[in-house]
Amino acid sequence: MSLKKKANYLGMITQGSLSQGLEMRLDRKTSVEDLRVGRFVVVEGRNTRFFSMLTDVSLATSSPQILNFPPEQDRFLLDVLSGVSTYGSVKVQPMLMLEGSDKELRPVKTIPSHFSQVFEANAEDFALVFGKENNEQKKDPFFNIGQPLNMDIPICVDLSRFIERSNGIFGKSGTGKSFLTRIFLCGTIKKDLASLLVFDMHNEYGWQAMSENKKQPRVKGLKQLFGPEVIVYSLDAESSKARGIPDARELYIGLDQIEIEDLDLLKSELALSEPTLENAYIVKERLGNDWISLLLEMSGEEIEEFTEMYKGHPGSIKTLQRRLNTVVQKTAYLKTKVQQNYIDEILRHIQAGKHIVLEFGRQNNLLSYMLATNIITRRLHAQYVRLSEAHLANPEGTRAPRKLMIVIEEAHKFLSPQLAKQTIFGIIAREMRKYFVTLLIIDQRPSGIDNEILSQLGTRVTALLNDDKDIDAVFTGVSGSQTLRTVLSQMDPKQQALVLGYSVPMPVVIRTRSFDNDFYKDLQMDADQNDQDRETRAKRAQVELFGGS
Repeated sequence: MSLKKKANYLGMITQGSLSQGLEMRLDRKTSVEDLRVGRFVVVEGRNTRFFSMLTDVSLATSSPQILNFPPEQDRFLLDVLSGVSTYGSVKVQPMLMLEGSDKELRPVKTIPSHFSQVFEANAEDFALVFGKENNEQKKDPFFNIGQPLNMDIPICVDLSRFIERSNGIFGKSGTGKSFLTRIFLCGTIKKDLASLLVFDMHNEYGWQAMSENKKQPRVKGLKQLFGPEVIVYSLDAESSKARGIPDARELYIGLDQIEIEDLDLLKSELALSEPTLENAYIVKERLGNDWISLLLEMSGEEIEEFTEMYKGHPGSIKTLQRRLNTVVQKTAYLKTKVQQNYIDEILRHIQAGKHIVLEFGRQNNLLSYMLATNIITRRLHAQYVRLSEAHLANPEGTRAPRKLMIVIEEAHKFLSPQLAKQTIFGIIAREMRKYFVTLLIIDQRPSGIDNEILSQLGTRVTALLNDDKDIDAVFTGVSGSQTLRTVLSQMDPKQQALVLGYSVPMPVVIRTRSFDNDFYKDLQMDADQNDQDRETRAKRAQVELFGGS
């Protein structure tokens, strides 16, 4: 390697280790105030290039005597000492290495030699590590999600790898999790890599959402951006209509579609005890699929007679009846019977390549959200298992189902240590991509999610977190997390995120893209090709799933 300094020269390596990271002595021409933790740099060893991250910045001196007699306001003496007797010391953590003429990036197995030069990464370095988006190629998996903290260069994720596993977007309230989520959802739709099912608790993803930007108080939702590619279902049609959403389709859930497992998920919200749930099994066994509607109509005397004939505890069954009445009163989308098969309809749209946003309107209390989300996902997952097993049994005669990514908010309510092993979302997270379904979980309290689920997440996109438990949770199963904790704690509260995991070769801190008109223009797609692809998939889905012609 040449020892000639380049324009983007930062300093040289003086010491360090593979386990603890390297120390760089900052060049006297570079101010320590210009460096930011999380910055991407390149260390040029003799035969190897090390792609690295700055993880800490400190002040150092060659002699403690200088600190005993500081030069105070003597500008000339300050300039003389700067960079020679006093200098900046920077922690550098190598993440990837490129050996000799080899063009394959590898995990770091060694360290550079003494006095190896360190340079600020340039556009070519970012493209080499993170890939480069090709807007002319529709199936190109790379998608621009933001820029480095100090440069105007795109940083891409590999969305083909992103959709292969379940992922998480975390951050405390107000850090822009929904904007981060929109960026990833828009990329997935644009690249046509999978279908989406978004459970939109706060009505932010369908038509439009509010923004804190005074110049642009509203931002476009998926329906505005992608038109017929996105179908909005609503559990509160009146609310959707009032907010100006065109073509929003109503969706209802029948009481006969509620399973006892759904009530088990809601036992804390409904104050249901274990004995009460045990009595629910007795009632269902005797009354059949319509057990809820029949139980709601029973009088106290009839409940007493029921328990005399079929066992059970009358007090527990009466409590169950009251709690079910609460569910019905709080969820307007529940009906005694639903004639239309909404699950098959949604499945047909997904296999045709469309994307579903399910809005809750004013039905966005936690009880309504958890009930509908669990019921719909459980039935949809059962259909995917059926389709996947048919494909595995006859891979040449049947097509694999289209990949599906399910987006849920308040994920800790579904994936807590107490519930993760029994909820449908815990099952999906543990199955990885076995049945072509993955999760994108959004949460401000990752510490409430089961550690086993967190350890299996492919990619984690994390905005600022303050709680130590939440920070620990984000780095569950991540090696070398101590240095990344420092990076995470130094991020700005807005429009910054740490991205690490399966879809990026190394952890990186980004300044996320602005959700504005320039972003909207980048999402424009080949309409004719989309129409042709959509029509082909729709016909195929009708035939393969439901025997249509």
